[in-house]
Amino acid sequence: MIQWRLKRVYAPPVPEDGLRVLVDRLWPRGLTKPKAQLDLWLKDLAPSDDWRKRLHADPGQWEAFQTGYALELLAQPAAGAVAQLRAAAQEAKIVSLLFAAREEARNNAIVLRDWLIRQG
Repeated sequence: MIQWRLKRVYAPPVPEDGLRVLVDRLWPRGLTKPKAQLDLWLKDLAPSDDWRKRLHADPGQWEAFQTGYALELLAQPAAGAVAQLRAAAQEAKIVSLLFAAREEARNNAIVLRDWLIRQG
């Protein structure tokens, strides 16, 4: 069984992170690639710019964001990225979904993790 973890990409990497996957479309500000120590950057797993901007502009859109983003994960190109993530996760067993958002309680990585768990 795969263990899905969430972590801000700015937090220091530790061995317990397992496979480190950035799930944001934009590169995190002020972070160098060597410091990030990513195993994968799957931009296509990120929500569309439309959903990202809508949630940023109005946090009250959280419920709609979750639904809309989940639908995006079923379509290409996100579905291909999901398959890539699942294949890599099978070998790693522990996967840290990395995000840059300051909001740790409501962000795309949370929706993605919950969606991956529900999908099996």
